[in-house]
Amino acid sequence: MRIVNIVLVAVCLSACISVVNGAEKNMAFADDPVVSHRGAWKKNALPENSIASLKHAIEIQCAGSEFDVRMTADDSLIINHDPNYNKLPIEKTNYADLIAFKLSNEEKLPTFREYLLAGKENNTTTRLVCEIKPSEISKERGIIIASKVLQLVKELNIQQRLVYISFDYDILKKLIELEPTVTTQYLGSDKSPEQLKADGISGADYHFSAFKAHPEWIESAKKNHIALNAWTVNDVADMDWLLANNFDFITTNEPELLFERMKLSPVYKGMKLFWNDEFNYKGLPDSSKWSYNVGGNGWGNNEAQYYTEKDTLNAQAGNGTLKIIARKQTKGNKKYTSARLVTSNKAEFKYGKIEVRAKLPRGLGTWPAIWMLGKNMHEVGWPACGEIDIMEHVGYQNDSIFGTVHTKAYNHTIGTQKVKSIFILNPYDQFHVYSIDWAPEQIDFSMDGIVYNHIVNEHLSTKEWPLDQPFFLILNLAIGGGWGGKMGIDDSIFPAVFEVDYVRVFKSKDNIK
Repeated sequence: MRIVNIVLVAVCLSACISVVNGAEKNMAFADDPVVSHRGAWKKNALPENSIASLKHAIEIQCAGSEFDVRMTADDSLIINHDPNYNKLPIEKTNYADLIAFKLSNEEKLPTFREYLLAGKENNTTTRLVCEIKPSEISKERGIIIASKVLQLVKELNIQQRLVYISFDYDILKKLIELEPTVTTQYLGSDKSPEQLKADGISGADYHFSAFKAHPEWIESAKKNHIALNAWTVNDVADMDWLLANNFDFITTNEPELLFERMKLSPVYKGMKLFWNDEFNYKGLPDSSKWSYNVGGNGWGNNEAQYYTEKDTLNAQAGNGTLKIIARKQTKGNKKYTSARLVTSNKAEFKYGKIEVRAKLPRGLGTWPAIWMLGKNMHEVGWPACGEIDIMEHVGYQNDSIFGTVHTKAYNHTIGTQKVKSIFILNPYDQFHVYSIDWAPEQIDFSMDGIVYNHIVNEHLSTKEWPLDQPFFLILNLAIGGGWGGKMGIDDSIFPAVFEVDYVRVFKSKDNIK
């Protein structure tokens, strides 16, 4: 696992480059996953694939800077993403005719040689991630381009700096045939990690949606020592997911933003993803991860709903989220139905960071919650077992989120619960991240990374601190009840939807069992 000092997150390892027989050896690259897509161009409005954008990627110490190689009609290797440049087809136009048109910053269209030399200058951190574009003329011409690329890299003695990527699998295989030690990553998303390993391909550089569709490829790649890269990742939620899963590389148009997300990622604070559900499937919640509390007994709070079991009307996954849906629907002796999901016995947690990204239901009478109960609840009862409310919200207080601990000594029935709230601007139309950092000495409650409740272990007895045992997690949407229904229930709000993007549990490396 890469562990990056959070204060110096963008600082690379010290470079150690020696020259043996004219070739670089022991190149040490930046210890981060950030690969700038076509250089670091966006923030400063530089041209994509320009030498200026490459130099900026090196300046901010990206682990890699991606660029695209094509070949002109007169066999010049040049850097450009699209098959046309200034409306001229690159493969049918001579280089001299192409450079008549400058880039937006007045650079001329760079040759591959010029780009490599610029990437070598004052660069001790950044890999050159070379995408070889398939030829639109013929497969054979694509192979010729690959051979010429490799020949020039050898000529300049910078083999260790290069990573080769392509959508053309045969181009990568040709590179390996010519030079078995090259580092290659496939872009096509149609090969499993096992297939890549069998063919000698070094990495899977797939669109992030491919990994969401095939989450099993993540563990398979790690098991088979296949590098994990994802493109083109510009959304914060996608960045956070890839960081949580400890991807080797993340290709982005927003390298500066990705560096900022690294500072907040538990993985880069020495933790490891221990348990999660990203809900990248359709239908009922994953039965290997979730079970149900069922019934309409009021649940100790005079709640007005009946919790159903395995009913997609009340709990369903789809489009990457879980929706817990409360409906105005009679069941048992109740006027409303909803769902209460509980992690299975195999998913009990003691200490770590628990994150849930969610969008809350709107309306008077709603009471969504993300919370935990002690494993020994059935032996000692509530509140002796302990309760950790990661997030509670009631519809009549639409600007507040609450984080609470209940124990035998501190609970709401005697008015001593350890509770604080935080202002929230828009819980209904935007997702927010609700989390706790739970350690033997304290629990911190956060919303979007802002700590608003800090509870300290007083070291008195289990009456005050039963929070040193495994807890299980609960997601539910209650209707009414002593708190949620304090101002009544608005029947016009149904169906009310509590939407959960993900649940992630991180543990420190020494507490991963």
